Amino acid sequence: MRIGEVADVLGIPARTIRFYERRGLLPEPNRSPNGYRVYDHSTIDRLRFIKSAQAAGLTLAEIGGITDIRDSGTTPCSHVSGLLEAKLDEVKRRRRELKVLQDELSQLLAKGKKLDPADCTDRDICHILTDDSHRV
Repeated sequence: MRIGEVADVLGIPARTIRFYERRGLLPEPNRSPNGYRVYDHSTIDRLRFIKSAQAAGLTLAEIGGITDIRDSGTTPCSHVSGLLEAKLDEVKRRRRELKVLQDELSQLLAKGKKLDPADCTDRDICHILTDDSHRV
């Protein structure tokens, strides 16, 4: 298959496939006598894997590490599990941070509903966001 055919099968741009080749995520393809890239079904399988790994939140560098392990003849399952555990921990941490931000925004909105815009001074800029505990 040529690059356009692979791109059509997967619904990704041909430039993405070339980019993955430059990053080492795909092996260098065979070339036809006229210089066109020629791909087999293993390329489609690898590209589907890359898309799945990206959907799981893995970076291209992490995906490259996984494919390197596989290409060396070793199954990367334990490595992938470690990466996914780290991603899950990061998601949990970010959710906690977002919960704190959500609470803060809710408090500010509640504060804003109680304030009269006419009471806002030039010094305050906007008294919803003014921290009254630091007034001098």
